[in-house]
Amino acid sequence: MSVFEIAMLVCFGFAWPASIWKSWTSRNNSGKSLQFLCIVLVGYAAGIAHKLIYSYDGVIILYGINAMMVTTDIVLWFRNGRLMKGDPAMDFSGQAPRPQAHG
Repeated sequence: MSVFEIAMLVCFGFAWPASIWKSWTSRNNSGKSLQFLCIVLVGYAAGIAHKLIYSYDGVIILYGINAMMVTTDIVLWFRNGRLMKGDPAMDFSGQAPRPQAHG
């Protein structure tokens, strides 16, 4: 177990809730890259695989928590994409959907 690995994962771990909050509240994908999120998720998966195969220790929990937060941000990326296209089925605000203008 490396204190530097733990520090890295904790620092990244504090950044993801802010990213998720931005995705949830902004309801758009401005400044978000699905490709970047997927690359980061693959990186966490590689870290988990390394821990499982070569060096199992408690740090695997931090990899898992970070991977779950990135996955949440990816799900929100798809939700926001549908919201940006005007899909009323994706509006979870508690308000009735606005009628769509056709013309």
